[in-house]
Amino acid sequence: MTEMTTLSQFLSTAKTQFQVYDLGRRVQHIDMMAFHQIEALRSPYPYPIQGHAQFAIVFWNEDQQHYIWFIKLALDEKGLIVPAVRQQFIKMILEALGRDPTKSLTEEQQQALANNPFSFKPSQDKLAVFNALVKKQLGLPASTQYEMATQYLSNQMPKENWQQLGLQGIADICVRLNSLDHEKQIINGLHSEYMELQAAICQCLEHIDVPESIAQQLFDNFNKATPELALLFLKALSGHQELSLKAVKFLLHRTLTDEALITIAARNWTVLRDDKIRLQYLESLAMQSQSFFNQVFADIVAIPLLRDQILLELRNTNRSVRLSQAIGGLFRATMS
Repeated sequence: MTEMTTLSQFLSTAKTQFQVYDLGRRVQHIDMMAFHQIEALRSPYPYPIQGHAQFAIVFWNEDQQHYIWFIKLALDEKGLIVPAVRQQFIKMILEALGRDPTKSLTEEQQQALANNPFSFKPSQDKLAVFNALVKKQLGLPASTQYEMATQYLSNQMPKENWQQLGLQGIADICVRLNSLDHEKQIINGLHSEYMELQAAICQCLEHIDVPESIAQQLFDNFNKATPELALLFLKALSGHQELSLKAVKFLLHRTLTDEALITIAARNWTVLRDDKIRLQYLESLAMQSQSFFNQVFADIVAIPLLRDQILLELRNTNRSVRLSQAIGGLFRATMS
């Protein structure tokens, strides 16, 4: 019997079709060719978070019944999946399911699989966007909450009925923003007097590449918001590079809070590809405690698209004494 060494091999042997989605920094589809490169250890995981790959596999066989695994695997210092950890996960699956991942399990087996050390539970907003994205990409109907959300955001229901909306319905609209009607509906929602509704919309938009009209509205709301609420709109702008960069530049004129620094690292991290922004960000990060600096630095330097640029900053002669001290503390912590 050929040893199973990758998840793709296992799912293909079981005669299933599957799709892969990142659920770490943003909810987004991972191209199948890219995933095969990741599994072959030829490419680092593109969206690491806190030293792990957090992703979902949706798979189905001829009966069209869909199954989902939420998987969290450790990465090495190069951002590659740790083979031994993946092998341990595959071994556990094989012991429970044999060669058929769609096999019916006893309640005890289901509980054991659900509680395995390689699974994780996505946040409510990520789960809503994930469900909406999967249904759209697989050509399945949107949720039952979709129709009510479209009616409310089209001003066909009393404004005070906003609490009747479900997050899933809002997510269904957000992943379908190629419709002009849906753009208008989301903008209507961002004009709402109810901040809870605006927050729910922003939570979903964090994972979407937003069109210009919505990005402009988000930026307007960002400018008018209190410092605490501004971060909601900043996260939602992560899918529009130009206005995300503009918003971060505005924030960098202040002393950034730890929450703002985490927000940029987790959602708006692409702005750190800009040389000036990256150095300013690290200078602000150095104002925090050494342990906080070490933790956030380790998180962003692990992102493949940022890694080389972040490492170059370690040799930047234009950095402040404070940043130099923070980098020295990072090296001492790494060596100890």
